Amino acid sequence: MPIAHAIRLAISLTAYLALIDLIVSLHRPLTPRERRNKTDPMSINAHDHSITRRLAASLLAAAITLSTAAASLAADTVVLRVGDQKGGNRSLLEISGYAKDLPYRIEWSEFPAAAPILEALNAGALDVGYTGDLSFLSVYATGAPIKAIGGTRSDARTQAILVRQDSQIKSAADLKGKRLAGTRGGWGQFLIDATLEKTGIKLEDATFAPLGPVDAKIALLAGSVDAWAVWEPYVSFATLKDKARVIAHGEGLTPTITFIVASDSAIATKRVAVQDLVHRLNKARLWSLDHLGEYAKNTAELTKLPEDVLLSAYTAQRTSPIVIDENVVKEIQAASDRSTRYGILPKKLDVSQAVDRSFTAAAAGSN
Repeated sequence: MPIAHAIRLAISLTAYLALIDLIVSLHRPLTPRERRNKTDPMSINAHDHSITRRLAASLLAAAITLSTAAASLAADTVVLRVGDQKGGNRSLLEISGYAKDLPYRIEWSEFPAAAPILEALNAGALDVGYTGDLSFLSVYATGAPIKAIGGTRSDARTQAILVRQDSQIKSAADLKGKRLAGTRGGWGQFLIDATLEKTGIKLEDATFAPLGPVDAKIALLAGSVDAWAVWEPYVSFATLKDKARVIAHGEGLTPTITFIVASDSAIATKRVAVQDLVHRLNKARLWSLDHLGEYAKNTAELTKLPEDVLLSAYTAQRTSPIVIDENVVKEIQAASDRSTRYGILPKKLDVSQAVDRSFTAAAAGSN
């Protein structure tokens, strides 16, 4: 029960009881002394005083009941500590309307990228976060007590390798001997390695520059790197505003799955709240697919990012919720094995042990 509703109920109940007590007092027969006092205009009416005292006592009881109820409900309210990025799940829930009437409280923390979200989850500072599939596996491989419990899939072409407009690089075949920027242990590094392998270029025949999106963009525009592997909305921003060119993308190479990740502790102790959050995020994501223009406009107002960039990104991505089923596990397992071969992951992982399928199965069943 939401706290506000419970408090209103407590107020109504105690006020009702106070009113009943007052009515009973007004209809109680007067004692002989009270009748005498009634006829003496200079006397203090004991009966009126009695009513006043009883009303005051009832109101005091109401205040005590309200205070106790509020304190008890506040103590019982589950708090989910959720990590997010600018324009991420928080804005999605708020814009879609699915942030209303939560039966728990969310403490949002905004991070500049997925890596610190995963670090906070690993340290026990967060309950839930949202991150790319390979970034999640990189941290899970270290023994982090976390599981993937839900997620979304976007069009793989929205992961891309970009070059400057004036670059001599025309296709992936021209990447040999070049300096390529991307996130270490995530989509950027994987897309670079997978693209080189597909093109027939040995990994050692290109130089990997481990840079986050902000630094990588600066390096690309300054000419410090030759190409940049990144995802939306960076791709749309770079192509629309900086006139960058796409020379390769992730279709057929990357799963392009983003996971909702929860700590083992939150799964064990806050399961009902976590399940509800997964369900709301899935509903909100489906809403966004039917309201891309509205979603882009409102997100632009919240984040100050250009609306045309966001609309381009959302239209290209067509991000949809997924059920973590056997097919998804197999797909991520294949990407995990390739990551181990590329040296991105330190060891071979059993992806089936890194996921909890029950959350999306339950969410799918409740749709």
